Amino acid sequence: MQIKTLALVLSAAFLQACGGSDDSPRFKTLTGAEPLVIAHRGASGILPEHTLKAYKAAIEQGADFIEPDLVLTQDGVMIDRHEPMLDGTTDVASKFPASRMRTRDVDGVPTTAYFASDFTLAEIKTLRAVQPRANRPQAYNGLYEIPTLDEVIALAKAEGTKRGKSVGIYPEIKHSTYHATTVGFGARVFEDKLVATLHAAYGNVASVPVFIQSFEVSNLQYLNTQTNIRLVQLIDADDVKDDGSMSLVAPYHKPYDFVVSNDSRSFADLLTSSGLDFIKTYADAVGPWKPYLVKTVNDGVERTGDATLTINDRRVDGSTGVIEMAHRKGLLVHTWTFRDDASGYGFKDPQAEMQYYMSLGIDGVFTDFTATGVAARAGLR
Repeated sequence: MQIKTLALVLSAAFLQACGGSDDSPRFKTLTGAEPLVIAHRGASGILPEHTLKAYKAAIEQGADFIEPDLVLTQDGVMIDRHEPMLDGTTDVASKFPASRMRTRDVDGVPTTAYFASDFTLAEIKTLRAVQPRANRPQAYNGLYEIPTLDEVIALAKAEGTKRGKSVGIYPEIKHSTYHATTVGFGARVFEDKLVATLHAAYGNVASVPVFIQSFEVSNLQYLNTQTNIRLVQLIDADDVKDDGSMSLVAPYHKPYDFVVSNDSRSFADLLTSSGLDFIKTYADAVGPWKPYLVKTVNDGVERTGDATLTINDRRVDGSTGVIEMAHRKGLLVHTWTFRDDASGYGFKDPQAEMQYYMSLGIDGVFTDFTATGVAARAGLR
């Protein structure tokens, strides 16, 4: 059965990681170090995402890195929101009239919303965060303000000092082309702001506890000429087909700057041998959505014992080989997103799911539930 098979796989992986001489690495990561636990939008499984409270809770639970997604305000300040649209994660609709809404093209999709770029930082600071997922705790809605990147950096440093350990940050540049063209900030203004802030806070060396990530490519190529801080190419998709292959439907089929430049390559193309060679020319790591790394198949068999057929019941066929190939090329591999309450392709137990990916050699996992990720890693030591 699936649970027994998983236990055998994890046991074998553990013995392989810990066996041999005393000098053998315990993990099959690129460097042999234990995989990172990255707090996806903070402790977003229990608190409103991208708030100082959520970041602090994740640090208290043992996160190695916290992830601030970045967008720009009207006055050009980097704030932490998953998207430039404020509607789903704040109380903006209760504080500003509908006349402040706009319809804009976001990566090829006409979207009507309250956009961060139409509000000054002072206005943003009047908003409070809300939990966007209805199945998660709503009791904290309206309590926490929207932080700036500077505030997140200060928190990470203060909490790291308090604990005598490094607490890293993992900022994502959201919708680079949108900010440069649709909103009109101009080419590479966003990237230059980020580099200036990070260099002032951490210096310009690869060893600092910072990764910069993006789903676009040309902005990372530019950043590679401006900073030594580590860069991560994110890889997206629309869905997973029944046979385990990836569904690539717009706007999730390719980096949006590829759409604009008429580059024919898809996200999937970037995970081929030649694609990874290309990424290696400008980035230090690749961040694929997890179904790119482990093949799961919807074969219609109910495996979890709850008499319902869900994505948790998919047959797990093992590694697709992307982790191993990326490592051979010297690239770290960080994957996303692990959730206790959703998205467990082939797994009902979220801790077992993360342990499975860790046993394959993944270098870092993004999770909404930091404590589960920390427990998963501890179970493989």
